[in-house]
Amino acid sequence: MSSSDEFETQPISPNKLQPARAFAGSYAGEHVAGTEFVIGALFVSWGVGAGDILVGLLLGNLLAVLTWGLLTAPIATETRLTLYAYLEKIAGKGTIKLYSVVNGILFSVLAGAMITVSASAVRILLDIPPQVDWFPSDLRFVLVALFVGAVVVFMAVKGFKKLAAFAEVCAPWMILMFIVGALFLLPALIESTPGITNISSFSDFYTIANESIWVKTSSEVGFWHVAAFAWVANLAMHGGMGDMTLLRFARYSRYGFFSALGMFIGHYMAWICAGIMGAGAAIILGTAITNLDPGAVAYQALGTCGIIAVIIAGWTTSNPTIYRAGLAFSSLNPKWSREKSTIVVGVVTTIIACFPFVFSQLLGFVGIMGLMMAPVGAIIVAEHWLFPKMGLTRYWSQYKGNNTNWAAIITWLTALGLSYLLEQSGVLHLFFLLIPIWVYSTVLYCLLSIAMGAKKSFPEAAIAEAAESNRRLEEKHFLESLSRESIKVPNKKLSPIVTLASFVAIASLVTCLVIGVIAYFDNGNSALHSPLLTATIIYFVTATYVYLANTNAAETDEVPIVEAQASDN
Repeated sequence: MSSSDEFETQPISPNKLQPARAFAGSYAGEHVAGTEFVIGALFVSWGVGAGDILVGLLLGNLLAVLTWGLLTAPIATETRLTLYAYLEKIAGKGTIKLYSVVNGILFSVLAGAMITVSASAVRILLDIPPQVDWFPSDLRFVLVALFVGAVVVFMAVKGFKKLAAFAEVCAPWMILMFIVGALFLLPALIESTPGITNISSFSDFYTIANESIWVKTSSEVGFWHVAAFAWVANLAMHGGMGDMTLLRFARYSRYGFFSALGMFIGHYMAWICAGIMGAGAAIILGTAITNLDPGAVAYQALGTCGIIAVIIAGWTTSNPTIYRAGLAFSSLNPKWSREKSTIVVGVVTTIIACFPFVFSQLLGFVGIMGLMMAPVGAIIVAEHWLFPKMGLTRYWSQYKGNNTNWAAIITWLTALGLSYLLEQSGVLHLFFLLIPIWVYSTVLYCLLSIAMGAKKSFPEAAIAEAAESNRRLEEKHFLESLSRESIKVPNKKLSPIVTLASFVAIASLVTCLVIGVIAYFDNGNSALHSPLLTATIIYFVTATYVYLANTNAAETDEVPIVEAQASDN
């Protein structure tokens, strides 16, 4: 789809619906990003025990997957609309303007954090000290952040289709680098753990994890905090319905469960490996993990490949995030082009990136971001599913001719106010606010809607519902015919060169993993960083060639969905 499709007001046509593999690749790739380097290490500094981390992340990520699969995907596939289009249908253009401003600001800050992450890798090349305080302590870091930001903004202005494709090539390698980095630094953790000389069982690993990685020092933060954070980390995308933009392309709602690939590979595995790398780097460098930035951790673990990994992770995450922020602000006025809005947003974001606090406070920020969007998700779920069961008219505000649905505005703003009071008063931790705020928003919105006219019947409502039923029926018939035809279509044969390049790319990834295993048994020998870099270069050359060849062959068959993606985490 084109960049203008972000704010489409009509359901997408059935011929644009995508197969399962598109969503498997999307979720597996987009949740291994710059945030993972930061969040994984910050968990170590929390003072939470290993059991709380290992089990808490399992539960929290499972809840996130269920939210995607049971809420976001069904609504997206039933409406075939973006979040913006559906929210406008429910709450009016006035609400969309407020939502776009809030969303744009949040995305700008998140993009700034990712630019800072990339800058933390570049600064190693210039021998700039780690920047871990609220404000930069070296002018050169500011210059690096400005340079990285300028590159990111330029790419965002051009549109990020090409970069999103590049990110898809990077995803398998990036996932592997977390595992390989952990293997390189595990020997240092084994050496620092009394009574452990090697890992021969899970019990040995658990002992190392408890005594040298996730050392429990806090009685205030525990299992439920970890689980809650893992759930709300991507709340803006699932509970806040942001991924309607992506999942509206899914042929079936069950594709929402492919988010499990992102949650358990990208989040669970990557956060744990990042924690291992952070703790190991701190031991080797003889400092506290809070004194290290993502660049320092990755470089200690992977050498030059670590610098590449952090730069790419931050870059490919910040680019679509700035792109989304630009789209959000350009939607406020049709006369504002997406390009000009993106430039303005990019300048502000780059300035934000000069201040390291944006990534050092990332855990709290992603929680706040998700909770600010949660009431919007509650409003959408209530109107979409609860209203018909309660005898209320969906889209009543639109039928009344309102420019703004004040029931939605009041619900959203008071929910934000209640969240602030509950958190600041110490009644509830930030990460525990989701359920009470969701319940509050649902109840209040239903009551206000009833008071403002949702119980009234509108002649145009019956006509619209009938038209929507016909659209869904036509879509169902299309998918059934597509399923029958797909059985008859033979697979296209790849050229020998593409086939060879595919094998070489896979072999390069296997080689990277083997190097990591060798490093584990060779006490994390840094001399292995050189062959790791060689295998990495071979992978990128061959994998990019294969991707371009496959894309050229299939570009007439499918409409890519990569531009519908948003960042995480």
